[in-house]
Amino acid sequence: MRNYLTEFIGTFFLVLTIGLTVLGGTELAPLAIGSSLMIMVYMGGHVSGGHYNPAVSLAVLLRGKMASPGEFVGYVVSQCAGAVVASLVVFAILGKTFAPAPAATASTMSALLVEFLYTFALALVVLNSAASAKTHGNSFYGIAIGFTVVVAAFAGGPISGGAFNPAVGFGPVLVNAMMGDGTLGNLWLYWVGPLAGGAVAAGVFGLQEREPLALHAEPSRTPESRPA
Repeated sequence: MRNYLTEFIGTFFLVLTIGLTVLGGTELAPLAIGSSLMIMVYMGGHVSGGHYNPAVSLAVLLRGKMASPGEFVGYVVSQCAGAVVASLVVFAILGKTFAPAPAATASTMSALLVEFLYTFALALVVLNSAASAKTHGNSFYGIAIGFTVVVAAFAGGPISGGAFNPAVGFGPVLVNAMMGDGTLGNLWLYWVGPLAGGAVAAGVFGLQEREPLALHAEPSRTPESRPA
């Protein structure tokens, strides 16, 4: 239960920060959002792993670092619940809803590709910095994860809407639709792209972790060993 509570809290503050900074017109919103994720990762990393993202949880599951598929489902439910509650709190504070959406000039394929690529990068950074025996015990994992989101939000946000996280897509889009301010039309984009990115990251991480094959050179023959 403590894992699910931690995932709820971390996702809640991530989505709350997104909503308040975006609707407030904060110029450096991506920096605030990435920093929010960073501090929440440090808050809960030692408890639940600090995923706060179903795509990251999928990558962790595929690498065999979650107890069971049932635990994965519990993580996703907790993350989505945190996102929904945060979106409702943003509405209660500002009286407005928010939801990620692709730029008017971006094609569906462009938005989908951006969501896939930066979620792939995020999940790969999480696996290498927080789930690898080779980096176990480091103190930089939260910074690495948070700043991956900063980069993603600055570079890809203006194209795809910058979710890189199915929960970040789900909560705001659902509340936006519930309040009559939008539809669920873009919701699939923020599930398909990120989940595919997380799955591919798990595969790449497996290749990175695999020990290289030792190359054994054939011993050279001495003049005495050469056949006549």
